[in-house]
Amino acid sequence: MVKQARVVRVGAYGVVERGGNVLLVRASPRSDVPGTWWLPGGGVEFGEQPAAAVVREVQEETGLRVRVTGPPTVVSDVLEVRDRGIVLHSVRLCYPVAVEGGEERAESDGTSDAIAWLPRPMVASVATLPFVQHVLGLAPADPDAVLVVEDGVVRRRTDEPQM
Repeated sequence: MVKQARVVRVGAYGVVERGGNVLLVRASPRSDVPGTWWLPGGGVEFGEQPAAAVVREVQEETGLRVRVTGPPTVVSDVLEVRDRGIVLHSVRLCYPVAVEGGEERAESDGTSDAIAWLPRPMVASVATLPFVQHVLGLAPADPDAVLVVEDGVVRRRTDEPQM
């Protein structure tokens, strides 16, 4: 069995709400989990403050300029990406943000390809990574769960990861 590389990634995500709706972005075919929906955001660059990263990432993925309005909810998950031979441990800082301007649009040529405003309860009915539903209060956290991605399909792993 080939040993998988272990990667730790820090991400910053924005919880953008308007009139009871939550803004989500859809993962593009360039993503490890194409077709899934998540909060706009992404990786914190080396030396970048997470609050600055969420502002940058939300604008890149949605065209909207936002400001952070409160402290983040911190979630952590493990994703075994078999197609890439890695086990990815993501630490996600999910900030409440307010829209200050910009022109709403989907990212082009990136890891997301669509945006949608969904009523909060409806988020539970679309394909998301578990952290989204946890941050929105729609599902409890499962800190011991390991997700497996293989051929673009996400499932829960039922045994311990081979790290």
